[in-house]
Amino acid sequence: MILRISLKRAIVALLVLGVLGMLFAWSGAMQISASSGHWRITDWFLHWTMRNSVRTHAWLDAPPDPLDDEGLVSAAGHFRQACQVCHGAPGVRPSPVMQQATPPAPDLARTAGEWRDRELFWIIRHGVKFTGMPAWAAADRPDEVRRMTAFVRRLPHMTAAQYQALTQAGEEGRLPGVAPATLSACTSCHGVDGRGREQSDIPVLAGQSAAYLVASMRQYVSEKRSSAVMQTALATTGREDMARLATYFSAMPGLANVATTRSSPGVDRFGQPLPACSNCHAVGKAAPILAGQKPGYLAARLRLWQQDDNVIDARLPPDTMAMIARRIPVDKIDELARTVAQSGSD
Repeated sequence: MILRISLKRAIVALLVLGVLGMLFAWSGAMQISASSGHWRITDWFLHWTMRNSVRTHAWLDAPPDPLDDEGLVSAAGHFRQACQVCHGAPGVRPSPVMQQATPPAPDLARTAGEWRDRELFWIIRHGVKFTGMPAWAAADRPDEVRRMTAFVRRLPHMTAAQYQALTQAGEEGRLPGVAPATLSACTSCHGVDGRGREQSDIPVLAGQSAAYLVASMRQYVSEKRSSAVMQTALATTGREDMARLATYFSAMPGLANVATTRSSPGVDRFGQPLPACSNCHAVGKAAPILAGQKPGYLAARLRLWQQDDNVIDARLPPDTMAMIARRIPVDKIDELARTVAQSGSD
């Protein structure tokens, strides 16, 4: 007997297979528990598909310069709070509970070397479906992803002592009313002296206005201000703790509460002077203290404001700093940041 395959018969066969598949899914007979694991062929197919997808999309979507080695402290601090529980770290075992996921999170000290820099960047930024690997919490902060990519790249050769040095700031004090772990989440990056552990991406908190610090923390929690690192660090911090932490850091010697320099030589556009920073950043004003802040941090903040796509909307109130930042020529940002940071040092 010869069975001839016609278009009609092929369509009917596909429909029957589709109905049978839906009936199987509806029955609940399919085992979806993490404890059951995958068949070997299923595990191979999913990993093979994932690797091919990462390779292709990293080539299309990742930047050619995916590493930033200048901010390992903030990356390590975020890794300790958000990633260590699943992946482990040098000298730290992953949580046995999290390792019961299907698939379990890999040991990055062993597997990071299997990926190119751009592929690591893409995975960290976008995450991986059907695993516990989330996308980066702040989609508009590729600078944070670059720092984390550089940190993960170093994991295969990082010792437990080096990891501890990155994630611990030294002998910490006590803050009445605040849990040691909460204070440690701040000082591990910002330092026990509030000066940012000599990292250009971490701002100086010492001497900053307490009211401004509280407002900033609340903005991070509400996601009005974008940073996966800060949103994670503050996720369980209550308002009373925020107020205590702000008072604690503002009382430290650090930033100079003086008016910023009114002008910077050469910092103008088409012959028109830029708005003077001192109009807002001065004694008695609500704006943050800038004199003594790190130039690299100030320059990075200005560049982020320049790239903000959400402030040009007639239905919303304008973001003053975004409007001002867009008036600053790109090649003048670093000069302006240095001038503002050095205010009050004469």
